[in-house]
Amino acid sequence: MPRTWREPERIGAAVRRQLARFGDAGRLGEVVEAWPAAVGELLARNAWPARIARDGTLIVHTKDAVWAFELGHRGAEIVSRLALDLKAVKFVPGPVPEATLETAETGRPAPPPPTVEQLRQGEELAAGIADEELRKRVAEAAAASLASGADGRSVW
Repeated sequence: MPRTWREPERIGAAVRRQLARFGDAGRLGEVVEAWPAAVGELLARNAWPARIARDGTLIVHTKDAVWAFELGHRGAEIVSRLALDLKAVKFVPGPVPEATLETAETGRPAPPPPTVEQLRQGEELAAGIADEELRKRVAEAAAASLASGADGRSVW
């Protein structure tokens, strides 16, 4: 008997079917996918969905108790923004995914590298420094500062 060809099934649908076997807990993937767009970048860096309890409550880990307290007042708003069938949301201090290296310290992307002109300006600014190593470091810092300010960001 010849085999009939079937269109391959998208893996997302198969994964969702398997996760559905776990009830509400299997829906965490949907929540994680929707989370950053629903809450915004700042909240997503400081709070992250951890699990869905048996009663349908979303448990969200926060960086600390202060975030948990503050977000607790916005639970209903966050549940509605997620547009998923969740009973409620509860915020508790717990592990949150680390921010990328470029946003970890400032919460914004790393500045662009200095241009050739900015490197030249940095060298000019440091030209009067007698110590060669110090002159080189100051020139690099000045060029980096010029590059940071070039896109309208504060250099301080």
